[in-house]
Amino acid sequence: MENKRPLILISNDDGYHAPGIRKLVEFVKDMADVLVCAPEAARSGYSCAFSAVDYLRLKPRHNMGDTTVYSCTGTPVDCVKIALDQLCAERRPTLILSGINHGDNSSVNNHYSGTMGVAKEGCMKYIPSVAFSSCYYDENANLEPLRPYVQRIVGDVLQKGLPKGVCLNVNFPAAQKFKGIKVCRMTFGSWIEETVKERHPRGYDYYWVVGKYRNDEPGVEGTDQWALDNGYVAITPTQIDVTAYDAMDGLKQIYE
Repeated sequence: MENKRPLILISNDDGYHAPGIRKLVEFVKDMADVLVCAPEAARSGYSCAFSAVDYLRLKPRHNMGDTTVYSCTGTPVDCVKIALDQLCAERRPTLILSGINHGDNSSVNNHYSGTMGVAKEGCMKYIPSVAFSSCYYDENANLEPLRPYVQRIVGDVLQKGLPKGVCLNVNFPAAQKFKGIKVCRMTFGSWIEETVKERHPRGYDYYWVVGKYRNDEPGVEGTDQWALDNGYVAITPTQIDVTAYDAMDGLKQIYE
């Protein structure tokens, strides 16, 4: 790789073979050198989990033309960790990208998302990081309309960087045209009816984790769900420091 160009590390939680990550590579490969290290299989919902017990394996893949691609047997965060230590030891990435995820990662999904886990891990390593998700859950959906928005956001971050401790959660509506971009806060929402009990033929109960998402702030302008519902691309700056600063004074009066 030519060191005069930026280096972008790309991962996801849908797996190295997913159409979304292939599309993301296509969108940005003319802007920088690209290295892909992504899970060997789908790892949705893994958030910031990493492998503390099992060992990891890296395998070179050849499914994106001349782009260097590795799969990792671990989680999305494992992919970032092993890529930085083993594949980027001599050249630190300028930017880490995640996605394009096949599914919505707005609202509280931010906390569960392996796609966001990649961006958060990069952010904790002080590398500007952006996660991209489409509200289309169909892996065969047309993601081409995302191209100018992804390229604009990536170009801006490459040029200007991001504040320390801040990464971007970018979500696209399930649409072929967008009204523009809105910078939003995260919507308060809840997952409900999250488990289903079944009876096994051998005489014991077992459970599936399922659930329905409920928007607890329907119609509230300025939230990421409002933006998506109204045809806008939603950018939510997400910070690693989760300290509740507004609560500190009250707690100090109690405990100090």
